[in-house]
Amino acid sequence: MDGMAGLGTRTGGQLIADALVAQGVTHVFSVPGESFLDVLDGLYERRDQVDLITCRFEAGAVHMAEAHGKLTGKPGVAIVTRGPGACHASIGVHVANQDSTPLVLLVGQIPFAETDRDTFQEVDYRKMFAPLAKWVTQIDDAARIPELMARAFHVATSGRPGPVVVAISEEMQKARVVVPDIGPAKVLPAHPAPRAIPRLLEMLDEAKRPLIVMGGTCWSDEGRAAVRAFAEAHDIPVTVGFRRMGLFDGTSQLYAGDLGVGADPGLVKLVKQSDLVLAIGSRLGEATSQGYTLFPETGATIVQVHPDPAEIGRVFRVALGITADLNAFALALRDAAPAKPRPWAEWRRSLRAQREATATAPDYAGPLNFARALQALEPELSDDTIFTCDAGNFATWLNRFMHVREGQDFLGPTNGAMGYGAPAAIGAAILNPGRCVIGLIGDGGFLMTGQEIATAFQHGAAPILIVVNNAGYGTIRMYQERAYPGRVSGTQLTNPDFRKFIEAFGGHGELVTATDELVPAFRRARASGLPSVIEVRLPMEQVTHRATVTELRAQAAKS
Repeated sequence: MDGMAGLGTRTGGQLIADALVAQGVTHVFSVPGESFLDVLDGLYERRDQVDLITCRFEAGAVHMAEAHGKLTGKPGVAIVTRGPGACHASIGVHVANQDSTPLVLLVGQIPFAETDRDTFQEVDYRKMFAPLAKWVTQIDDAARIPELMARAFHVATSGRPGPVVVAISEEMQKARVVVPDIGPAKVLPAHPAPRAIPRLLEMLDEAKRPLIVMGGTCWSDEGRAAVRAFAEAHDIPVTVGFRRMGLFDGTSQLYAGDLGVGADPGLVKLVKQSDLVLAIGSRLGEATSQGYTLFPETGATIVQVHPDPAEIGRVFRVALGITADLNAFALALRDAAPAKPRPWAEWRRSLRAQREATATAPDYAGPLNFARALQALEPELSDDTIFTCDAGNFATWLNRFMHVREGQDFLGPTNGAMGYGAPAAIGAAILNPGRCVIGLIGDGGFLMTGQEIATAFQHGAAPILIVVNNAGYGTIRMYQERAYPGRVSGTQLTNPDFRKFIEAFGGHGELVTATDELVPAFRRARASGLPSVIEVRLPMEQVTHRATVTELRAQAAKS
């Protein structure tokens, strides 16, 4: 409880600001609206404790808050206005839902006395957000603010983390009440059942080709290190789920690669040979399971660990389900399973060899070999670099040819949301001003939310955005060439000079058209200390890192 704050009369707006402080919130991302002026005024009084980040578009604000949730394991917070503001923000709620990211979205609401009159910007948020959020509520009584806000934060982090939406009616924010604040619920993390880990170790003793699949969110450094220590002690190869590259050291001899959209076919083939799959935090969803086909084909025994029992066995029947906090499970597993000689060294070596083979850069045509440029960039990056990515084929270049190392973070939208990468990078840079933040973004996604670079300037953040420009929606063009070769429709783009775009804000711009230009461009961008854009011009002909447009058309002609 916030001692003195609960003793006097406060407005609803002050109570909401105080509730955020009571829940430990340090940053709030917002596009202002008249529907929550009283909350803005309450945050003015708390400006020494909560940084209010003024954004340029509601989707960008919620993406920044979602990145905050991914990095900290605590709910990111965004506040938007009613109607259009909430609609713009909904994409960020969808990201948080599918990515299992803790998030609290506050939405200004109409005066509750005007409900069901189709008043200006009226929306029933319980109905609107019901399929997207873990919980949706509306506060009409100021006296219930501490209770409902505390519950919102608890729901966002309990079980499978996710988004909570709280509508705050306009006149409620002006009401004055006397009510104490409520702090976070002190809940001990759920530990594995007594027989869970002994049974898992028995199953491991019976295996010949085990495999770990890491996924999920809210991992601590200690939890990730515990999984690595266990895997090293038992020589078990490790893969990560779709866009979860930050969970395991990509330079480790145990790392076998990522399972997801664009996964290495050689890796998928080997995974089908595994006889024990230990899924820690992974829901084994559509992308990771290669369209729900991979794990039935393996015939492997599946052990699934997840904090939400409803997610265990949701799609695939498991031989053992373990409901536990991921970090608590990892520590318990490490401590219960000392090093033991294992007979599957050749199995582990084959997976690592496949990973190293697929990471070898081919001889791409033209002056820019993007694979080799990225690999030359890798040694330049600090051990605490934060990567963000958008949705698109360009992102798979990093997955295949670079290695996210221990201490680095990777943030990407598992729901495939374009427009995520730039605001996520900006949010990450605001939260971590001393760390190098690199956003990898396509030209299409960048022009969806690239204007948020203004937020970086306003709040003193300096991310480096690598914008891959192929003058088109590359992923859709790839599918188009497979299904309707040569019939290009709706996927071509006309772009600005991205260097001049960032320079118009006062930032640093670079253009890369050849392999050896990326590293010097990065060094200059880093040295500038400014928000930067490095435009990389990659021809549409090289539509993926595995095929050209010409090759896709030839393949389609044979089918």
